[in-house]
Amino acid sequence: EKQLSAEQGAGRGPKRDGQTLLTQVWRHLNLTECDYFGLEFQHPQSYWIWLEPMKPIIRQVRRPKNALLRLAVKFFPPDPGQLQEEYTRYLFALQLKRDLLEERLPCTDTTAALLASHLLQAEIGDYDETLDREHLKANEYLPSQEHSLEKILEFHRKHTGQTPAESDFQVLEIARKLEMYGIRFHTASDREGARINLAVSHMGVLVFQGTTKINTFNWSRVRKLSFKRKRFLIKLHPEVRGPYQDTLEFLLGSRDECKNFWKICVEYHTFFRLFDQPKARAKAVLFSRGSSFRYSGRTQKQLVDYVRDSGVKRVPYDRRHSKTRMSVRALTADLPRQSISFTEGMRTSASPSSTNASFCSVPTSPLAPRGPPDFKDSSGSLTEPQAPDAKRPAAERSTGAAADSDTRWAQSPGPPALQPCQGLSTESPQPSPSTRKSPLSLSPASQVTLDPAGQGLSPLLSPVLSDAGGARMDSEEEPKHKSMAADEAYFIVKEILATERTYLKDLEVLTVWFRSAVVKEDAMPADLMTLLFSNIDPIYEFHRGFLRAVEQRLALWEGSSNTHATGDHQRIGDILLRNMHQLKEFTSYFQRHDEVLTELEKATRRFKKLETVYKEFELQKVCYLPLNAFLLKPIQRLVHYRLLLGRLCGHYAPAHPDSADCRDALQAITEVTSTLQHSLARLETLQKLTELQRDLVGVENLLAPGREFIREGCLHKLTRKGLQQRMFFLFSDVLLYTSKGVTGTSRFRIRGLLPLRGMLVEEGEHERSVPHCFTICAAQKTVMVAASTRLEKEKWIRDLDTAIDAAKGGSDQSLVLPGGVVCTPPDRSSEVSLEQESEDARGSRGSLEGQGQRRANTTVHVCWYRNTSVSRADRSAAVENQLSGYLLRKFKNSNGWQKLWVVFTNFCLFFYKTHQDDHPLASLPLLGYSVSVPQEADGVHKEHVFKLQFKSHVYFFRAESKYTFGRWMEVIERAGSSPGRARRPEEEA
Repeated sequence: EKQLSAEQGAGRGPKRDGQTLLTQVWRHLNLTECDYFGLEFQHPQSYWIWLEPMKPIIRQVRRPKNALLRLAVKFFPPDPGQLQEEYTRYLFALQLKRDLLEERLPCTDTTAALLASHLLQAEIGDYDETLDREHLKANEYLPSQEHSLEKILEFHRKHTGQTPAESDFQVLEIARKLEMYGIRFHTASDREGARINLAVSHMGVLVFQGTTKINTFNWSRVRKLSFKRKRFLIKLHPEVRGPYQDTLEFLLGSRDECKNFWKICVEYHTFFRLFDQPKARAKAVLFSRGSSFRYSGRTQKQLVDYVRDSGVKRVPYDRRHSKTRMSVRALTADLPRQSISFTEGMRTSASPSSTNASFCSVPTSPLAPRGPPDFKDSSGSLTEPQAPDAKRPAAERSTGAAADSDTRWAQSPGPPALQPCQGLSTESPQPSPSTRKSPLSLSPASQVTLDPAGQGLSPLLSPVLSDAGGARMDSEEEPKHKSMAADEAYFIVKEILATERTYLKDLEVLTVWFRSAVVKEDAMPADLMTLLFSNIDPIYEFHRGFLRAVEQRLALWEGSSNTHATGDHQRIGDILLRNMHQLKEFTSYFQRHDEVLTELEKATRRFKKLETVYKEFELQKVCYLPLNAFLLKPIQRLVHYRLLLGRLCGHYAPAHPDSADCRDALQAITEVTSTLQHSLARLETLQKLTELQRDLVGVENLLAPGREFIREGCLHKLTRKGLQQRMFFLFSDVLLYTSKGVTGTSRFRIRGLLPLRGMLVEEGEHERSVPHCFTICAAQKTVMVAASTRLEKEKWIRDLDTAIDAAKGGSDQSLVLPGGVVCTPPDRSSEVSLEQESEDARGSRGSLEGQGQRRANTTVHVCWYRNTSVSRADRSAAVENQLSGYLLRKFKNSNGWQKLWVVFTNFCLFFYKTHQDDHPLASLPLLGYSVSVPQEADGVHKEHVFKLQFKSHVYFFRAESKYTFGRWMEVIERAGSSPGRARRPEEEA
């Protein structure tokens, strides 16, 4: 710092590029994870700009010798576990302290008091009422702090024994879940002139109206970002733009502001989405077009890999409480003498002597990778000058106590909101004698303050389904909350939260995405629009409020997880009871969903424009299930509540303070589900028949009163050409068999129809020559088929016999076949001539079939390719066994683990980067897969790992806890092993 000041005095410093100053600051601070931070200065128009590494300082700062440069957090990862160094987390906590005081982190009074109590614990140590009151009188943590004083003291009393490292981590854990975490607004207006605020986060560009987020343009949806004078332009990919135009335009205050926001977006995208920083463009000899700006630092992946793999020596880091000097302004900490990596910290004992990790001195080249200049704006934030000789003495900090256990398991924040950095006076830690560095005190000319003026981004690091990237976990990880590792109730609440997030995203497929599609094309009649959305919107709004309540309660629960007292926050029954009672008011909405589904199907047949929009929408990534399946989600969710509440009540002892509310909530939701039981059955039948009507070519009126779906699956039919693969569909009155459509389509063409009345099923005469075969004798036709296994054969015979018996007293149903032929069983034409007729109809129906491009993870297509079957009982079991949450995934021959948000529904795993993503990146249908625990030969020596295998395809998944591991195993086994799918290995072929 003295050298830098001397250079500035001699006139040489300002001529250096920004990287020179940045490198000296990183070295002075002994800051390893420096790429999360930056230096900012104030623009004459009062907004803040990042110092660009590749430009001379004199070209950026008007009066360099008198400039105030502030140290600020530039990128906010949503998961504190991505910050490897304890010292880095300390600086982040200081930033959040400043944001809280400056009202840039809006939250409820209770949450604000909880955050302040953790900051207080980190500053002065364990609760002492006299010292606490003196300290809070002299130092301000919250605006109008006096109103929250008693709450702060109450929370602080519960943090006894919590180390500063644990307190820092709790601050990050609670803050990252807040909606405005790290958000920095850039004032703008839209095309209509309405005032809005723009921001950027790891997930993309955010649009706010006031403080309400109204739009998120994910990076995956953005094709190009550009600016022209004061106009900021977002070009979207055509297939995902939804209700928006191809190019969105926003007007900022000036060209400089617009360019500044554009640069921030460029840096955020590069840091969080790319593996490597892009190379700088060569300068044009004569003319240049557009900006050559590029992010010049390391990407998050490079930074994480560097800290993890470099093996550099780390200087020990001591932090001390202070109960004597309480001035926050004078607060400075000792520079890292113990900066231990997070995973190491979790395995180290709490005594300073137990730590032997050393600090990594920061080399210039890796710390400052060169590239295009990096120029960013952030809303201004105040920073307080540091006292040069201020110390932070007191109780020795536990070096190895790194907050909760594995932070990577801390509810992975999906896309946190954009993080505007604000200057937090980071009276930064000062070097211990062994580091031979002077205390951190910057002169006004180069003062450093902690301010997250950049916007915080933080997606997971890599493409989800490749080994190369992703958040990797190579070291041992422990449960996130040690004090709650055995508390099953906590993990049940986490399951409620995780599945509620998925459920809300499913509702948005209808309330946001499908609505936008039909409104844009004006494709849906007004009465149907009213019927559909008047029954869905109120449910969606209710669950948004319920989700917020659960998130807030879980944040408080986790906030008190390291204390010796459980407190009132480690309960969920009151919230569940209140909301389960409110759900009774929505019974009439739930009961109308079958009417909605019926009318929607009729309308798609009557209105070609709606049919086209419907089919095109089902091809979008956001519609990851058949569209009508999302209409079942509200009633299915009630079943999930009942099951989760039953699990919670089974865990609690009768005397537990949360038990009474949970039991009352269970009774309330049981009453609702009992009322809606028949509605759910009707909906499931209607949805399945509607889905098959779209998938099958050659039958016009599959939807008929009284007809029920029983089983679908693959069998091989004996023909003149030998055994041919066919897809069979068993209903309550008829058996259909089909073949796959022409190449490039995903629909099935009817080959035959066999009425159940008068049908017999016999063991095949050719059992010895054709394994697992049986004969189906209809009124005028006999068909010989073979199953893939003995178990499959038994399931088909059992369901056929049951359906035949039930059909004896049933009424006849008719089907309209190709060419308009109406077949009423036992009409011989439906049995004999259908195969030839469907061949003849191929030409006339070819255009329709060409429109049937459906995704291949539906049960029909999976059964075809996996040579298996699914029954009505299997589908009912799948409804009760759905799960969401973060898992680590590893391929058979890879070493690294990727952290993914995983949703299990409809016999399929869907993979996302975070829970806030709008659509899955990939899927894995599990029909035919077996789930087990890895064997010694698999070479996976980790806890809580389960293995999925189908033939040579092997995947390993790692859960965060024993409870979560058990739940994933349970739901996958149950969904694949209903009474109709139970496997007996000795009977398999």
